[in-house]
Amino acid sequence: MLSALAVVATGSCGGLLATGRGFAADGRPPAGKAQLRGVWIASVVNIDWPSAPGLTPERLRTDFLGQLDRAVARGLNAVFVQIRPTADAFWPSPYEPWSQWITGVQGRDPGWDPLDFMVRSAHERGLAFHAWFNPYRVSMQPDVTALVPDHPARTHPEWTVSYGGKLYYNPGVPAARRFAQQAMLDAVRRYDVDGVHFDDYFYPYPVSGRDFPDDDAFAAYGQGWTDRNAWRRHNVDLMVSEMQQLVREARPDACFGISPFGVWRNDTSDPAGSATKAFQSYDGLHADTRGWIAKGWLDYIAPQLYWHIGLAVADYAELAPWWAAQTAGTDTLLWIGQAAYKVADPAQPAPWQDPAELSRHLDLNATLPQVSGDILFSAKDTWADRIGAVSRLQADHWQRPALVPVLPRLADGTPPRRPAVHARRHGTDGLDIDSPGSPAGRPAPFRYAVYRYDTAPGHDPVLDAAHLVAVVPAATGRFDDPDGPRDAWYVVTAVDRVGRESRPSTAVRTRAPRSGG
Repeated sequence: MLSALAVVATGSCGGLLATGRGFAADGRPPAGKAQLRGVWIASVVNIDWPSAPGLTPERLRTDFLGQLDRAVARGLNAVFVQIRPTADAFWPSPYEPWSQWITGVQGRDPGWDPLDFMVRSAHERGLAFHAWFNPYRVSMQPDVTALVPDHPARTHPEWTVSYGGKLYYNPGVPAARRFAQQAMLDAVRRYDVDGVHFDDYFYPYPVSGRDFPDDDAFAAYGQGWTDRNAWRRHNVDLMVSEMQQLVREARPDACFGISPFGVWRNDTSDPAGSATKAFQSYDGLHADTRGWIAKGWLDYIAPQLYWHIGLAVADYAELAPWWAAQTAGTDTLLWIGQAAYKVADPAQPAPWQDPAELSRHLDLNATLPQVSGDILFSAKDTWADRIGAVSRLQADHWQRPALVPVLPRLADGTPPRRPAVHARRHGTDGLDIDSPGSPAGRPAPFRYAVYRYDTAPGHDPVLDAAHLVAVVPAATGRFDDPDGPRDAWYVVTAVDRVGRESRPSTAVRTRAPRSGG
């Protein structure tokens, strides 16, 4: 996820997107009702949470609830939480040791189940929980003997390779790939996660002057391959395609997606590539991200477009349309990784000193119908809101709530039953929302979407973004609107975990007009 630090080569490429199509009268692009609004919560080297190793369980729980509450306050609807950063676990795994990033000591039991707590707490707030795994990285240091004695990488050193000061499972060793898949699937099977998420780390980022040391693996498992780079891409393809099938078998409604480095290939290397002059994930990481979309292996792709509009070698205004073109006509949703961490960094160029830069990215996204969401990296930088850039983005684009986009493969499924809604007549103005139950074949409500109208909406109300005023966790079951108009009508839909909406409730009127006199 730190791949945006990779150096891009010098050169020039296409200019800014200069179009006003799709913009509303105020110059701001219209917002869709279904938008993924997410944040990455990184655990490796204690980037976001846990903020330090060895904190008490009470402090860890309090801090994580703070992460969730800030996400809700920012209008987000999903969190991407790193639960296997270095071949370890944030849950009691039978495959891998407890993570050192929790307790400070690899293998030390924290005495509670962080993953269970995190998933339940996110769902109580109506947030989708995406389990973020790093498939191959074993350790941030290169010595296998520094791992706990029963670590699988230590008991199977033939699975591992040291490169660039870190230790990895070798993607070219089939047994290592299968083990990593089963270790990740343990969490998918046992916990009610909404998605399985990989970031950009496949084969490691290249170290200058050093090739990845996989001679032995290629000799043992590369029979029939004359091009080692093609073999390496095949190995990563197997991880991705097999993981998709394994996740769907274990949890059919969970989504599987990847957040790759933002450049597949430059058009100077491949006519199908982008007009960029940057590092290429196809060649450098052996990750054929464009191919994964074409082959239908991903529910979504979230390229890390961590560059400003107008950057000569990797222009956001070139890359967002390029990725939109790759996903057009496919069942792969497109979400964009946004670099909140670059805002106001004095080492970054002038556009990142402008609080409007991130908002301009979403302006451009709104002209591309394939883009259905954004994910901010990372949590601590999002909450810091340096120079007000995240507040600006929220004010410009996220004033209204949003539902999560429905995966195309799940869109035809049965939605929840419509809820029963009652206007509260005493105390705080608002609604009480009840679920009439979930009979066989009907999913339970996860959220309630509340729509407000100035006049009676009739039997077929318009359920659009302009009328959506709240998305309420089903665990709450109530909606308060103390600042709403004196005379308003409301309808509510029940929304399941994957974003499917029920038929609307009967319209209710919560406030009577002021009496004259």
